[in-house]
This record gives sequence, structure tokens and C-alpha cells, in this order.
Amino acid sequence: MAQAKICRKRLAQAAAQHLVLTLAAAVTCVGSAIAQTSAGEAAAPCAGEEFRTFDFWLGDWQVRTADGKVAGANRITRREGGCVLLEQWIGASGSTGMSMNFYSPSSGRWNQVWHSASGALIDISGGWDGESMVLTGTIEYVATAAIQPFRGTWTPLDDGRVRQFFEQSDDGGDTWQPWFEGFYARRDASPEP
Repeated sequence: MAQAKICRKRLAQAAAQHLVLTLAAAVTCVGSAIAQTSAGEAAAPCAGEEFRTFDFWLGDWQVRTADGKVAGANRITRREGGCVLLEQWIGASGSTGMSMNFYSPSSGRWNQVWHSASGALIDISGGWDGESMVLTGTIEYVATAAIQPFRGTWTPLDDGRVRQFFEQSDDGGDTWQPWFEGFYARRDASPEP
């Protein structure tokens, strides 16, 4: 409890000086509160089942297009105590990109934020529909500042592969055009824990 009193005092002092210092003090206090979990008790805020819904995508994958051509390799790993899935893409042509995927308890939705070296910024959210993970939102083409509705669907297949299907709308979401379709096959024998 003494730590909380010290933190309140630091926050008040920092607020008087500058907003940046306030944020730094808040981060320090949050870190201190997390570190003060009881001995032997691991802080596992993302241990619930809802945080595991997207685990079928974990692993080291070779990705092929519908016609069987290699599109690239994708590695999906669990990070930050199981709170984040980190995607690291390397295309067959040398293109790269990465995404951060996470479940938000306050919204009850999964979120993905993707950025590629080519300047595609995808910001989508949604959830499991009983068969697939379906996330919708927008894609922004950084070079032109064009923003379009965007949808991503990840479907685990019976043979262990995952189908990823991205669509973009050019008319505000009335109709959708395929943007990318990839079939993920594991390069490793078992998914990451």
C-alpha cells in the first residue's frame, strides 16, 4: 500500500511538470504493481480460453496460393505472456510484413494490426464465427493515403492447413473482391505451445 501512495505522489508531481513525465510515472507504477504479485503466483492475465481462439494459426508455415505456387513463409508466435500473436511474413519475392494480433476483453474482439514494407496498413477486428476467424476493418495504402474496407478470414482445414482469405471493397462494403488467398502448411511438425 505504501507503494501506491508513492505512485500517487509521483503522478501528481509529474503532472505538474509535463505530460510525458506523467506517462513515464504511470508506466513505472503499472510495472511496479505487476511485479508485486504474490510470491510464486505468476501474473497470467491472458490465460483464459478466449485468448486461445486464434492458436490454430500458431506455427512456422509455408504459404501457397490456390494454384499451388509458393507465396512465402509466415511465422506466428505467442508473445507477451500469451497476450499477443506476432506474425512475421517473408514473401517469395522478398517482401516483408508483420502483424500484432490480440484479444481485447473489453470489446470481446480479436484485433490485427498489420504493416508491410510496401506500405499496406491493415487494421481489422472481429472474432470466431463457428468455422473461421473473421476480422473486418480497413486497409490503408500509405503512399496514396487511400483507405478501403477490408476483411480477413482464417479457416482451419481438416488436413491441418489453414486457409487465409483477404478481401477488399471498393464501394464501401457493398461488394468484395479477393485481395489474397493463401493456404498455410506447417513447416514444423507441431504448433508452438
